[in-house]
Amino acid sequence: MERLEGTWLVAVSAGPDSMALLSMCIENGTACEAAHVNYHHRDQADEEEAFIRRFCAENGIPLHVLNKPFEYTGNFEAAARAWRYDWFAEIVRENNLRGVLIAHHEDDLIETYFMQTEKNIVPSYYGLKADMMYKGMLVKRPLLAKTKAELAAYCEAHGIQYYIDHTNSDKSLARNRIRHQFVEPLKRTERDMVLREIRMKNAVMQERSCRVGALIREGKAQLSAFRRMETDDRLGLIRKMIEKEKHYSLSFIRQIDGVLMKKNDFDIPVDERHLVQQDGMFFMVIPAKPYSYTFRNKDELLSFAGADCFRIEEPSCGVNALSVSEEDFPLTIRNVQKSDRIEMRFGTKKIHRFFIDRHIPLYLRQTWPAVVNREQKVIMIPGLGCDVSHFSVSPDFNVLQLTGSYLK
Repeated sequence: MERLEGTWLVAVSAGPDSMALLSMCIENGTACEAAHVNYHHRDQADEEEAFIRRFCAENGIPLHVLNKPFEYTGNFEAAARAWRYDWFAEIVRENNLRGVLIAHHEDDLIETYFMQTEKNIVPSYYGLKADMMYKGMLVKRPLLAKTKAELAAYCEAHGIQYYIDHTNSDKSLARNRIRHQFVEPLKRTERDMVLREIRMKNAVMQERSCRVGALIREGKAQLSAFRRMETDDRLGLIRKMIEKEKHYSLSFIRQIDGVLMKKNDFDIPVDERHLVQQDGMFFMVIPAKPYSYTFRNKDELLSFAGADCFRIEEPSCGVNALSVSEEDFPLTIRNVQKSDRIEMRFGTKKIHRFFIDRHIPLYLRQTWPAVVNREQKVIMIPGLGCDVSHFSVSPDFNVLQLTGSYLK
């Protein structure tokens, strides 16, 4: 392993892989600190923590230990990984470190690829990346060219103590089963063939990512052009648009593809963001939350600084203008609700019908502003106009709906 510039956090479990990594950093002069997580899920967990504390103290390595009850739901491995990586990111940020070093090796890389293949997963990357970002933290895996046996042999040759996680022999776990049945028996020539296959698949994926990425301009892609693409390219474009640090399943990507191929207007939740369309383009946004602002008088309203979804402007005639009287206060501006109606000169109109008639995108309907008087009567909708009782050629102010009601 080559010496790395800067100071790095080394994730240490007390196993041969991470002990080899930490020892290599000490040997080649890479400045580092260590981080150990004690999940208290194994009988020897406290013994391992004590060993790591002693090793780091003897070698002058600053050590961070996470030793508190670990509560989780669902899959233990996934929850534990998120828990420790979030903690690593905190340490890296608070101590201004370059990133975290993880002792994943060649066996881990091949295991991951076999698991992806067995589960018919189309990942963002086959196997394991040597470098990746996690919540703004650089994650580096400098030992991917080393086998597990080579790292154990390194520890033996340098007299480095390590612990064996006995849960690794539990073949009821998918990763352990793949490791023991398929990875460990591989000869060197067979390993090289698998690694070459992984590189080829990643090269194809990278080429597709670059090709479909050219169709995304300022985070937006044209729906009509998307529909002319081959299936794999469409799925690749969706993945490139919606994925940041989280990877989504192929079935989820295909569900999104089905919506985009059939519907001209959509608002698809993707965790905290939504995939939406406007003017024939689709893109990701962070939806604004429901809102409600109440004003006791006209002066209070006219001095309002504005919100993400609307703003108050100087009066001018048009569909954004409104005249009010003292009897209307307190006046409320809130997001439109499903049951909202407004009494226009041509009759009572459902706000939902206005959205349909004006082809307002689904994602904007959720936070479109409505002006409501003290009697909880909708008296004005920006873009549609005010009701019959509040029309005037000399309005008091204008209310403008902002497309920024959904924040990119």
